[in-house]
Amino acid sequence: MADVPEARLLALWRRVSRLPLGTRIFDVLLARAVPYSGTVRPHVRVLEPGRVEILMRDRRRVRNHLRSVHAIALANVGELASGLAMTAALPSSVRGIVVRLEVEYFKKARGPILARSEARPPAEVTGPLDHAVTADLLDASGERVAQVTVHWRLAPRPAA
Repeated sequence: MADVPEARLLALWRRVSRLPLGTRIFDVLLARAVPYSGTVRPHVRVLEPGRVEILMRDRRRVRNHLRSVHAIALANVGELASGLAMTAALPSSVRGIVVRLEVEYFKKARGPILARSEARPPAEVTGPLDHAVTADLLDASGERVAQVTVHWRLAPRPAA
C-alpha cells in the first residue's frame, strides 16, 4: 500500500524539504494539489506523522474590512493543518474524510498566524468511527486567536 496518499505526502515532504527552498517547493505543490487551501499561501514549516505547523502571512488578500485576518482564512489554514496532521498520521489501512468543522474565535487576528495541529488517530479502526483533531492558531506573540476542531470519519480502506 505504498501508493496511498498518506505515504506519498510524507515521502514528498521528506524528499523536498531538505533541498534549498525545499519547503517553498512543497508549498507550491500543496497549493496545486489543494487549490482552495492554497489561496491563503500556507507555508508548511513542520510535517511529521501526526504533527504539523503552518505559517500564514498577514496580507491584504486574507484580510477583512476591519484590517484583521478574515475568519474564513483562519478556518482554512486550521482545517489544512488538521488535514495534513491527520493524513500524515493515518495508517495505510485507514482512510478519513471531514464530516464537521467548528471554529472558535478568541480575538482579532493580526500579523502572521501559526497553525499547529497534532493528530493521534486510534491504533485500530475496524469500522467507521468519528475522531476530532484540533488546530490552534497563534499570533506572533503566541496568543491563541482561534481554534479549529475538525471531525473526521475514519474507516478501513477497502481492499484494492
